Amino acid sequence: MTTAENKQDCPVTAQTFWDAAYPMIAVTENHPFLVSMVDGTLEEDNFKYYVVQDALYLKDFADCLRRVADKAPTAKDTQRLSDFATGAEQCELALHDSFFKEWKIVAPDGSNDDPMQQMPNCLLYTSYMKKVVATESYAHGLAVLLPCFWVYMHVGHVMLELREKIDKEEGAIERRKPQYDAWIDMYAGDEFEKEVRDFIAMVNAECERIQSSDEDGEAKAGLKRMEQHFIMGCKLEHMFWDQASTKLQWPEIGGL
Repeated sequence: MTTAENKQDCPVTAQTFWDAAYPMIAVTENHPFLVSMVDGTLEEDNFKYYVVQDALYLKDFADCLRRVADKAPTAKDTQRLSDFATGAEQCELALHDSFFKEWKIVAPDGSNDDPMQQMPNCLLYTSYMKKVVATESYAHGLAVLLPCFWVYMHVGHVMLELREKIDKEEGAIERRKPQYDAWIDMYAGDEFEKEVRDFIAMVNAECERIQSSDEDGEAKAGLKRMEQHFIMGCKLEHMFWDQASTKLQWPEIGGL
């Protein structure tokens, strides 16, 4: 049997999606925004912009997790996804809220009368997630939410490794703001990694279920759709950091 045939016969898992997206992820892990956070050259205003946008994003992300939970095949899966949503609110948003208190600014609440709003790439990402979660299957909902977990864990570990190298340089630690270290420590931490591994396991279980129950030959198309959502999510993750690098704003049109 040829290598191509062997690959074709291999079961599709979350790792399949990761491997397909990895050329892009390899670029993301060296994103200037992330690297400058580690070496301490990132401007605080850019980080503040990022944290505000991420707080707004996480509110929609938690909502999407709960909507996917409503479609889960078992009560156990429903509860676990609800737990993920609570974790995003209580752990990740708690970190953001601690930054807001240090900066003495009011945390965004995402309401219509909140002066802080999602900027273009943030809105593009959350709108894409909400569309998939609302209109497509449970499996597709899992796939579109997976990049937020996995890419953050990956770059967290990459940044931690880079920090260990950079901190041997004179003055590196003094340049880096404590908020940057707190961010790195959360996403490179064991607790977050456990959450990510649990979510990956749920994606793997759904991939296995789809492939084992493929009576109409539709599994291949469904799994390919999951891969497409995962790749798009990884692309939008990269664009999210692009947005923070430039502090992208909505254009003024007709004075509005």
